[in-house]
Amino acid sequence: MYSASAGIPGSSHPHPSVPGLGTLGGVTELRLHLCFVCSGNICRSPMAALVFAEHLRRERLDGLVRVTSAGTGPWHVGEPADPRARQTLLGHGYPVAHVASQVDAGHLEADLLLAADAGHLRTLRQKVTDPARVRLLREFDPTAAPGAEVPDPYYGGDEGFDEVIAMIERTVPGLLDWVRQELGTLQG
Repeated sequence: MYSASAGIPGSSHPHPSVPGLGTLGGVTELRLHLCFVCSGNICRSPMAALVFAEHLRRERLDGLVRVTSAGTGPWHVGEPADPRARQTLLGHGYPVAHVASQVDAGHLEADLLLAADAGHLRTLRQKVTDPARVRLLREFDPTAAPGAEVPDPYYGGDEGFDEVIAMIERTVPGLLDWVRQELGTLQG
């Protein structure tokens, strides 16, 4: 899913090359970048990224959208997702390949940064030039109250991971709508 980046003239966002989306400023390939962010990048954000990437694949949009995830802290850099997160993902039919990373400049260039909670939202908004690109993930959950967060399941049991994946899955239709709208604007 990841490929080399090709910059779009006049844009600060790198867009990996993908043929057939149209032209903009002489570039014939465009791609969006969504980055999911939590604390250590071993529970919430990799689960969200893997779930959403799979739904993009099913909708045949995976060639147009780059999905990444990262943590605000360095605690688990280089590690796989938490075993309970992997177990939950597998149980719902999702892939589990993941290596934790900390938010860096490449992540901050994403077209949309999706924060698991208000602390991540504040941290990310302080690091980007356009804070409107940073939103809470559950803003895309039609059942969530304004400001709703994805709770950290790390210190709890398996049921916390089941709750998290259910929240993430409820965001998928709204995120897919956002992606389609943005791709239409880029083609435009």
